[in-house]
Amino acid sequence: MSLYKEWQRVLEDQKNPQSQRIFKNYLEKETEAYKTILASNTKTLEGRFEDLAKTYNMDNVTFMGFLDGINTSLENELELEKLEAESEIKANIVFEKLFYNMLNAKASWLYELKEWNGILSEEERAAIRKQYNEDHRAVSNKVGRNDPCPCGSGKKYKKCCGAA
Repeated sequence: MSLYKEWQRVLEDQKNPQSQRIFKNYLEKETEAYKTILASNTKTLEGRFEDLAKTYNMDNVTFMGFLDGINTSLENELELEKLEAESEIKANIVFEKLFYNMLNAKASWLYELKEWNGILSEEERAAIRKQYNEDHRAVSNKVGRNDPCPCGSGKKYKKCCGAA
């Protein structure tokens, strides 16, 4: 079974006590890996899959989970299904995307790490939070009677498309 499929099985089988232990271990290892990456300002994960897993004190399946989590924050996403223990990896991390994606995952234990201070300024993090909030704001498509008509005529809705 591929490493990615093993990781997917762990995610799908959360009722199984062993899978729960693996996932709890994953969350701890993930936090430590991000602390290390941010503290050292590591912009590129490069090397053999198995060696990188050891570098971050993870087994191969746990490291696959880590890559699955960071994948959308990379300059070019990895083809996770094709990765094996011997695979060579070169992945460039985009820290702004990483912070945004951590907000999106509601992973406060990650986006509140003090190690972010050396990567993104408080102002940059505030700007990313603002962008995240704007991107996830609920927007009503309801047009009021006195609002401009959405057809672009320049008339009020009640005098244009809303006229009954």
